[in-house]
Amino acid sequence: MRRHPRRGEAGREVSTDSSGRAAAGTAPSERGAEVGRRIGVGLMYGLWKPRVLGAWRMPATGPAILAVNHSHIIDGPMVMGVSPRPTHFLIKKEAFVGPLDPFLTAIGQVKVDRSGADRGAITRALDVLKAGGVLGIFPEGTRGEGDFASLRAGLAYFAVRSGAPVVPVAVLGSSKRPGRLIKGLPPLRSRVDVVFGDPFEAGDGSGRRTRKALDEATERIQKQLSAHLENARRLTGR
Repeated sequence: MRRHPRRGEAGREVSTDSSGRAAAGTAPSERGAEVGRRIGVGLMYGLWKPRVLGAWRMPATGPAILAVNHSHIIDGPMVMGVSPRPTHFLIKKEAFVGPLDPFLTAIGQVKVDRSGADRGAITRALDVLKAGGVLGIFPEGTRGEGDFASLRAGLAYFAVRSGAPVVPVAVLGSSKRPGRLIKGLPPLRSRVDVVFGDPFEAGDGSGRRTRKALDEATERIQKQLSAHLENARRLTGR
């Protein structure tokens, strides 16, 4: 019988079952996420020209949730590479195919089944925050315009449940135009701006987790994220 990790164990190595896959309910590896961050640094700065603004706004310690707009496939790896702290992103299970499955698991990313309430993914994500780690979320749920126009309730749930501050992150320039060599990626050596905003509390301080409380938290989050995106566009001229 598998056990869920106790508080404080989320930063340890991920245990695996007989197939070598991460066991359900075990917390992602903090050390693995740091390896992923270092790989991201090399790839993102080697292939493009990231310009990072406001990274100092991220809390230096303790749990935090990065709320990232999502308009391109490189948005997650870009934020992972430029973030000052290792990040565990919630990633759709469809991305865990072939050799990417063990690789993404090894670097501390969280596989989530979007077809329903994935309790295993929820537990692993909350364990990241309990251990004082950084959880990355695309609150829009899928790639789109990247304008925070429509948010799912997942971000509000994690923020209210954990009490972790939300840090808005705007990635701009990743979807401006396709590259010549690889159409699915931005032009090599083009500039991509990543703008971190001020952390904020999503809840109202009451600790309520009712449907109404989560709806109100989602509304507050959307206002904050939209305002940050507008400010990021003004700062970068995007």
